[in-house]
Amino acid sequence: MTEPRSPKIVAFADARTHCDALRAQGRRIVQSHGIYDLIHPGHIAHLEGARALGDVLVVSVPSDPHVHKGPGRPYFTEQLRLRSLAALECVDFVVLVPHAGAIEAIEAIRPAVFCRGKEYEDPEYDDSGSLQEEKQTVERLGGVIRFAGAIKFSSTKLLNLYFEHPTGPIREFCTGLALTQTRKSFSEAVESLASLRVLVVGEAIFDRYSTVRVQGLTSKNRILSGRFLNQDTQCGGALAAFRHVRQFTPHARFLSVVGTEPWVNPFLAQHLRPEEDLVLRDARSTTIVKERFVEPRREDAELSKLFSVNYLDPDPPASNVQEDFERRFRQAAAECDAVLLLDFGHGLLQPHLRELIQDVAPFLVLNCQTNSNNHGFNILPRQYHRAHVFTLDEQEILLAVGHRQPDFQAELARLKTQLGAHYAWLTRGPIQTLGLCGKPQDASPAATLCPTFEPEVVDTVGAGDAFFSVAGLAAARNLPLDLATFMGQLAGAQAVRIVGNARPISKPILIKSGMSLLER
Repeated sequence: MTEPRSPKIVAFADARTHCDALRAQGRRIVQSHGIYDLIHPGHIAHLEGARALGDVLVVSVPSDPHVHKGPGRPYFTEQLRLRSLAALECVDFVVLVPHAGAIEAIEAIRPAVFCRGKEYEDPEYDDSGSLQEEKQTVERLGGVIRFAGAIKFSSTKLLNLYFEHPTGPIREFCTGLALTQTRKSFSEAVESLASLRVLVVGEAIFDRYSTVRVQGLTSKNRILSGRFLNQDTQCGGALAAFRHVRQFTPHARFLSVVGTEPWVNPFLAQHLRPEEDLVLRDARSTTIVKERFVEPRREDAELSKLFSVNYLDPDPPASNVQEDFERRFRQAAAECDAVLLLDFGHGLLQPHLRELIQDVAPFLVLNCQTNSNNHGFNILPRQYHRAHVFTLDEQEILLAVGHRQPDFQAELARLKTQLGAHYAWLTRGPIQTLGLCGKPQDASPAATLCPTFEPEVVDTVGAGDAFFSVAGLAAARNLPLDLATFMGQLAGAQAVRIVGNARPISKPILIKSGMSLLER
């Protein structure tokens, strides 16, 4: 039996009209905004203080998809959070907001007073800097901002310390990291990436998701039959990594080779600014497209994939294209701090180009991937002998070492020594990520084990590239191993909640998630 909905809960679409009616009655509206994941005495003191500033207290609450506090948050669903607030005598109305921040809620409610907790009177508390934008919006609409409450607690801190959130391994890792990193130092570390000059190199791949509704098997051939619904083309491969990188530094450029199909240039123009675009267009090349046929995604379920088709050339680019690629690489590498190289083994990176990149790159962050097209051929230690940083997954290290049950840490250390790398990461999907760091000649490099942060997977495509992009930037900035690993895992946790590479990793979300997990 469904419980009745509280009359205090107002839909976001109706909030403007509802509040206009209250104002017409001469009533002074006060607004409080927050997640209210775990209501505690500090919340009660704040809400009672806010209610005393006017005639009506409206509390706006971000919906579940817009809560960016890290894995497992919100702990309580939006409906439970709404019901808990509506049950409080001091709260007159509650609005569920389909946005992460308060700006849209302020514009809908238009309060006479926008009320934040007393802790926001300290400028150091506002890590995100959102309070200033909120203040400007409130004042533009004729209101004022005030602070209320005296009892200071933190839902995030209480959940982290006393609830089964996050899970044991995540809590243990974050507690250890919090011994050396504060919320502020973590945020500053992420912001420090912005000065890096980065060149991203590799195959541009376009991921095409064709959604079909399966109708069954054909009666004669037992072929899977489906009705086409829609199609979406996304930036994949090295281009996806470039989009992640650009969220963290504006000084990024992208070098690759594509064909001249009519749709390619308009698509690239949407995602590359002219000063970033070093991509060669070659009429004899086939633009790499990986088309995946998928079923409509069900809420909170992993994307169901039926089969895929790859469009790519069996032969490498023509010699003059390779020469032009080499010239552009030399010029761009001379002007950058780090080269992020993603080798998908589709023919672009011929042996002499691999040698060139290893010789010329000032700081090389390498990912040499195994996939269905190159399985058994594009193996890291066979193709490369030098990198400052590298990442690989479990299947790739198994192929590299040649047996099924290796000592992963020992084999990763061996590869690190072989490539003369300072950082090395092995990502093992839902299990954990192993990181090593130290001088190339170190027999026993520093090691860290970081659990996977996001248990609810939508699509694993692109998660490894997201980890590579962010952890690689952190390594180029010479950040501590556990911090760089943490940043990469946060990026991967975002990526598995996105279908393919529909959008890049968000730096603000990564910062908010990281600060939430570090709060103790």
